[in-house]
Amino acid sequence: MRVGTRDVGVTLERDGAWSSGADRVVVEEPLEIRIAGDAVAVTMRTPGHDEDLVLGFLRAEGIVRTAADVGSVVHCGRPGDDGYGNVIDVTPGPGVALDWEKHAVRRGGLTSSACGVCGRRTIDDLLARIAPVPSDARVPGALIAHAMAHLRASQRLFRATGGLHGAVAVAGDGTLLAAAEDVGRHNAVDKVSGALLRRGEDAPLLAVSGRIGFEIVQKAAAARFVAVAGVSAPSSLAIDLAERTGMVLAGFVRDGRMNVYAGRERIDTP
Repeated sequence: MRVGTRDVGVTLERDGAWSSGADRVVVEEPLEIRIAGDAVAVTMRTPGHDEDLVLGFLRAEGIVRTAADVGSVVHCGRPGDDGYGNVIDVTPGPGVALDWEKHAVRRGGLTSSACGVCGRRTIDDLLARIAPVPSDARVPGALIAHAMAHLRASQRLFRATGGLHGAVAVAGDGTLLAAAEDVGRHNAVDKVSGALLRRGEDAPLLAVSGRIGFEIVQKAAAARFVAVAGVSAPSSLAIDLAERTGMVLAGFVRDGRMNVYAGRERIDTP
């Protein structure tokens, strides 16, 4: 059994004939996030790179901004305990106060695609705490297609299960800096963002599987990406946020083509 997957029994139907077989499925378990012992959130995720997931989540919520804001990120309990591995506690860095209660009030209106948010008010709230993309930032057009190739190559567990989303961060020279898979696309982005935060790195381009919703662009903006590219379409609110932060937003990046919904002026072409 691979990390993040589980083998299960399955009943197969093929052309009207039934038989028993086996299949490999993605693991989904809850992860409780705590700050100094206080529960902040619970997210359903695929185990693996949990520390990066938590760092990326807290970064997207504006609770942490740099690795220096965090003292430690540890799994609670002991190996063998019931539920071990599904609770992580974050302690603040020296002299840092992580004001999670203020951000927790915002969270319901910022990160859920089903909460009925007011788009303009939400974007104004985000812009107050997210720096816009620098005016001179550029992304080579060829880098976008290159990032999607990295994404496809990195989706090892998706190829085994067909049940995971993926995200990758790519440097300006095309180097793959971080890659993650998860049952939730937003979790995969958090894992990539958290890995960059932990290492003190920035990347210009984030590539994701599937559609690009508001939450994906929000997390990308908090992580200081210049561009977001996806296999499928963005939502209207994702486009609004990309335009107002100055990000490049490209969808349907496949088969030698793409649709650019925001930031065309930042894409350098030969």
